[in-house]
Amino acid sequence: MSSNYEWYKNNDTDKIWWKDNFDVIGEWVFSFDKKIEYNMFQDYPYKLTAEQKKIFDDENPEWADFFKDRK
Repeated sequence: MSSNYEWYKNNDTDKIWWKDNFDVIGEWVFSFDKKIEYNMFQDYPYKLTAEQKKIFDDENPEWADFFKDRK
């Protein structure tokens, strides 16, 4: 049975994988290993380690700026 989603990276050198789920609209899921998934709007930065947050911020400066008020 095939899944109705795919993993992709914005750039080949990125460490973050993004999940493109074709059955869900408005969900932004990312992962560092394609096993543990994070929902950007619920989990960033609360469930990330300091190292993961730095990687996320470096690869996605526009989202880091968008969420800059979150501590």
